[in-house]
Amino acid sequence: MALLPENQRAVFAYVHDIAMAALSFVIALYLRLGGDTAVYRPHLMATYVLSLTLIAAVIYRLTGLYRGIWRFASVPDLYNIARAVTLTILIFLPVMFVLTRLEALPRSTLLINWFVLVALLGAPRLAYRLFKDRGLDHVLERAKHQTVPVLLISAKEGADTFIREMVRNPRAVYRVVGVLSDTASRVGREIYRVPVLGTIDSLEDVVAKLDRRGKRPQKLIITVRNLPGDQVRRLLKQADALAIPLARLPKLTDFQQNLNDSERSSEHVLEPIALEDLLGRPQAVLDRAAMSQLIRGRRVLVTGAGGTIGAELSRQIAAICPSLLVLIENSEFALYTIDMELRERFPEVATLPLLRDVRDRAQIDAVLAAERPEIVFHAAALKHLPIVEANPVEGVLTNVAGTRNVAEAARAFGVSTVVMISTDKAVNPTSVMGASKRIAESLCQALDLHEARRTAGATRYVTVRFGNVLGSTGSVVPLFSRQLAAGGPLTVTHPEVTRFFMTVREAVELVLQAAALSPGAETADLRGKICVLDMGEPVKIVDLAEQMIRLAGLRPDRDVKIAFVGLRPGEKLHEELFHPDEPLIPTSSPAIRLAAPRTADYGVLARSIDELEDVARSRREERMMQLLERLVPEYQRRRAAANKAIASRG
Repeated sequence: MALLPENQRAVFAYVHDIAMAALSFVIALYLRLGGDTAVYRPHLMATYVLSLTLIAAVIYRLTGLYRGIWRFASVPDLYNIARAVTLTILIFLPVMFVLTRLEALPRSTLLINWFVLVALLGAPRLAYRLFKDRGLDHVLERAKHQTVPVLLISAKEGADTFIREMVRNPRAVYRVVGVLSDTASRVGREIYRVPVLGTIDSLEDVVAKLDRRGKRPQKLIITVRNLPGDQVRRLLKQADALAIPLARLPKLTDFQQNLNDSERSSEHVLEPIALEDLLGRPQAVLDRAAMSQLIRGRRVLVTGAGGTIGAELSRQIAAICPSLLVLIENSEFALYTIDMELRERFPEVATLPLLRDVRDRAQIDAVLAAERPEIVFHAAALKHLPIVEANPVEGVLTNVAGTRNVAEAARAFGVSTVVMISTDKAVNPTSVMGASKRIAESLCQALDLHEARRTAGATRYVTVRFGNVLGSTGSVVPLFSRQLAAGGPLTVTHPEVTRFFMTVREAVELVLQAAALSPGAETADLRGKICVLDMGEPVKIVDLAEQMIRLAGLRPDRDVKIAFVGLRPGEKLHEELFHPDEPLIPTSSPAIRLAAPRTADYGVLARSIDELEDVARSRREERMMQLLERLVPEYQRRRAAANKAIASRG
């Protein structure tokens, strides 16, 4: 073991404490003898002072007196000082008895020396702590636990609960040094004696002030659940610049459960900031009673039940307790996965997993004839743009013919409502996937208007259009996650490319809400319309890449590079949710609007789709592409190629 600690501050403290050992004996002797100290034998004084100093120097090092930091001196440090001084006096006594027989040394001097040395070692530490902390608030620290100073963001919801629990909990590792408020009216007030230091926008100024007072936070904690995504993104960027980790509280029920879990320390009651938080927006107000009335006790069928949207649809539908949930999927593994999950989570719900292909009309007819579902959610589709672009025939057969098979079979077997999942890529499409989904939209629109002319019990067709779903298979988020795990770079197609994003939970909730809009007095107004979900503002993909790098605790373009690789075939710089010629109509749900694109006569459209399907099944790809352009005038292969060339030059 080195004689002196390496840290310069610890060396200074060590030298200070050795000097205090020498001084303590002189003071103790003076307190015992008074004026007679001046005539005390010089050689004995030197022997006692030097011996005490050497013994103290060794004991200080052996007892680990310098593992603590004066800045955080507390009760445990006082205990360590008392222990070190006690050992010093206990060793000094027999050593001096052997060397001097304690000649001319009053025995009470040793007891006085103990108190004096404890005071000389402890008082400077206490004074330094008081100077740095500007008060006594944190001097009496809870034994054995060093707290981490944290700054709470938002004075709403969980802030008071978190502060109260950290004060109560004897094992708490967090100490709240301040709160940032959502509104200026709360600045200057206190929550359980913790001051509200400023607004959320003043984060950097508040941290600077705390730093000057020796209370710089080591963690920022968001306590509110519905902080807007743009604000969370700004906070993440500021936290990255300040080199302070950003975390958030879980839901209050989960927070309390974590605190009550004896196996979890209070250090683990927080959650990391998730990508969903960066895109968050105020929670849509849902008509859950109408959603329950739509599903509960009814027979429901979901196509594409193993995909991202289909699986989440199946979960949320099962939670509402249908009388039967039929799962159609053409991937055995995906079907097995969702079926096992539903059986474990919702054992009371009857599920029927069927390995079927929506492109086979006979299979779909047989299922609907046997199971007689009342509601069909059609989520089956080929959606990976480059794959469909390279395999256009398969895209048309699944997205167009498959949708037609489901839609027409539903009408034939008395299904009350069909909900078709569409995409923003169907608006002004530049890809086969987008064009095929636009034809699927047109087919459901035409059938909806056609059925409206029948009896009141005719099948309703609800088309729901939305953008990208976070974390869905093949999307950019899992790609970035894999690239991050490999150390980068993160590949972005173009510096200006933007996309709409929504969490899968939120998207499916709004799909169910859109389906629940259909019955009742509003039916006539909804016929032939497309429900478009409010996706918020589009997000630049390069910004998303930077945020994911920061969430991983790394720095964009320093720790992990971002590489631009060019637009993929059929890809656009900016997606759209509405066509310029589609008038927007509000609904009873502010998160859902209606688009009224041009519609076609069902009979005419059906004959055109007959021809399209025939040439697709005969693998006549060039003729199929010509028909695709005729059915979707906005889609032009040459225009799509020109757009890609312009983007690559930009």
